[in-house]
Amino acid sequence: MTILLFVVFLVLLILGVPIAFALGLSAFAYILLSDLPLMVIPQKMYAGIDVFVLLSIPGFILAGNLMNASGITDRIIRFCNALLGHIRGGLGLANVGASMLFGGISGTAIADTASIGAVMIPAMKKEGYDTAFSCAVTASSSTIGPVIPPSLPMIIAATLTGLSVGKLFVAGIVPGILLGLGFMVVTYLISVKRKYPKSPKTPILLMLKSFFQAFWAIMMTLVILFGIIGGVFTPTEASIVAVIYAMAVGLFVYRELKLKAIPKIILDSAKTTASLMVLVGFANLFGWIMTVEELPQLIADSLLNLTENKFILLLLINLLLIFVGAFMETIAALLILFPVLLGVAVQVGVDPIQFAIIMVFNLVIGLTTPPVGVCLFVASSIGQISLEKIARAGLPFLLVSLLVLALITYVPGISLWLPGLLYD
Repeated sequence: MTILLFVVFLVLLILGVPIAFALGLSAFAYILLSDLPLMVIPQKMYAGIDVFVLLSIPGFILAGNLMNASGITDRIIRFCNALLGHIRGGLGLANVGASMLFGGISGTAIADTASIGAVMIPAMKKEGYDTAFSCAVTASSSTIGPVIPPSLPMIIAATLTGLSVGKLFVAGIVPGILLGLGFMVVTYLISVKRKYPKSPKTPILLMLKSFFQAFWAIMMTLVILFGIIGGVFTPTEASIVAVIYAMAVGLFVYRELKLKAIPKIILDSAKTTASLMVLVGFANLFGWIMTVEELPQLIADSLLNLTENKFILLLLINLLLIFVGAFMETIAALLILFPVLLGVAVQVGVDPIQFAIIMVFNLVIGLTTPPVGVCLFVASSIGQISLEKIARAGLPFLLVSLLVLALITYVPGISLWLPGLLYD
C-alpha cells in the first residue's frame, strides 16, 4: 500500500498535476483501497490548518502585496542603486541589495523575482548586462527572501514542530546576510571580468533622499522583527500590524496605494493563501498516512543505520534535500520531510533551530535549480530567454549557496548566535 501511495504521487507529478492535488489524490487512492473511512480526509486536512500561527500567513502575504502596490519596489531599488551603483556592476549589486531588503517584506522568493525582476532585468539589459546574467542574479538573489524574516517557510516549520517563530526568524538573519554578501562578491567579480558598466557616484544629498524614501519600507521589517522578539505581539498579531502599517504607509506616506485597488489586492492575497492552505491540508493528510505506515521511523532508522556520525549524517540529509528541492515545491517538501528529519537530527545532537534553518536553506536552493526551479521560470519569462541559459549563468551563485549551506550546517553559531543572544 505504501508503494501505491508513492507511485500514484510520482505519476501525477510527472503528468504535471499541481503538487497539492498530487498529494491529495494519492492519499485518496490509498484511503479507498485501505478501507479507511473517507471522513479521515476532511478531519486530517482540517487538523493540518487548524493552527493559530498559520493565521499569520495571509497577513504577511497581504502586507507584502500592499507594500508592493505602494511603489515599495521602485524605492528600494533606487536606494540600493544610489548606494552601490558607482561600483563596477553596480546595477547587479543593487539587484542583490534590493532582494535583501524586499525579502524582509514579502517573505517569498517568487514575489521577489516577479517584483524586482520586472524592474531590474529590463534595466540591466538596457545598460549592457548579458540577459542570462541579469536573470540569474535576479532569480538567485530572490532566494534570500525566505531566509531573512519574515519567512513563510519558517512559519510552516514552527507550526509543524512547535518551535519558536521568533527564534527561527532571528536565526535566519545571519545566514541571509551571508548569502546576500556572497552573491554580491560573485556579481562584482563577474562584472569586473566582463567590464559591465558603473554609474557616477551619487551625491550624498541624493543618497540621503533615496534612503528616506525607502525608510518606511525598511522600518516595516524592523517593526515586525523587534515586536516579536520583544514580546510585544505574537507572529499572528505581527502580521496584522504589518497589514495596518502597509496600508497606512501606502495611503498616507507614499500615497501610491489607491483605495479602489485594495479589494483586488485582498482577493489576490486570498487566492495565494487559499492555494497554500490547500497544500498544507493535503500534505498533513499525506503525512498522517506516512505515520500510519511507520515510514518516518523507517527513514530515521535507515539513516541512523548508515551512520551515527553527526557530520556525515548532516551531509547525507543535505544531499537528500538538495535532490528533493530540485523536484518538489519548498512548502510541500517541508511539510512532508521536516518532522521526520528533525527527529533524526536531534538524535545525533543537532539543535532544532539550527536544523530548521538548514532545512529551509536547502529547499530554497531548489527554487533556482532545474527542472522545477520556479524562480528560474519567472525570470525566464521576464527576460525572454531559455531556462537552460539562466541555469548555466546561475552556476556561480549556486556554488555560493552551497558554500553558505556548508557553513550553517557545520558552524552552528552562524544560526544560533543571535537567538542565544536575544532569547537566553
